[in-house]
Amino acid sequence: MGIEEGIELTVVAAEPVHVHAGPISLKTEEGEAVIARGWADKVYVEKGGETIPLLRLESGEKGIVSSIEGGKVLVDWLSRIGIKQGRKVEFLRHLPDDTMVFKLDGKEIKMGEGQASKVLVNRAGKSIQINYLREGEKEKISKVLGGTGLVEKFKEMGIEEGKEITLVKREAVPPVPKRGAYVLAKVGEQLVTIGRGIAEKVQVE
Repeated sequence: MGIEEGIELTVVAAEPVHVHAGPISLKTEEGEAVIARGWADKVYVEKGGETIPLLRLESGEKGIVSSIEGGKVLVDWLSRIGIKQGRKVEFLRHLPDDTMVFKLDGKEIKMGEGQASKVLVNRAGKSIQINYLREGEKEKISKVLGGTGLVEKFKEMGIEEGKEITLVKREAVPPVPKRGAYVLAKVGEQLVTIGRGIAEKVQVE
């Protein structure tokens, strides 16, 4: 993010950028997509002539993806769901991280919406995230979007390419208390958001 020793950093605001926990829903040129909060933190968009973190958009606002600060692998994963540099995205809403119950190999598996968004299935020749399955719908897993650790974790749960998975039901969870605040800072001309916990680890003169 450009935060390193010797760089001048200006704190723009220390108020929460968004205090909601959980994933967010976006509209891309290819349709709707859900993106986990950790991924959203790495996406920057251009809006009104300035580059801002995706999480600064409010419901209904649009921006052009200017950069994804997560390396080639993350860029490739996000491109699969329509989030690409130069493409327009619209911030739809924050989502409650409802528990989703799936059936796989005869057993039930529970996942939050953010975790489920990282598993793709094929429906009528098109890749969709499993949180868009309808209750009772069964499809074949086509891709797990994640690093080696996440792929292994999913594999332990039985979630891997080629397996059939069924959405059994959604279970609403109680509202999550507000968690954490973000520091909005400027490094050169680049605006960045830093979680308060990480910001506390940065010392300045």
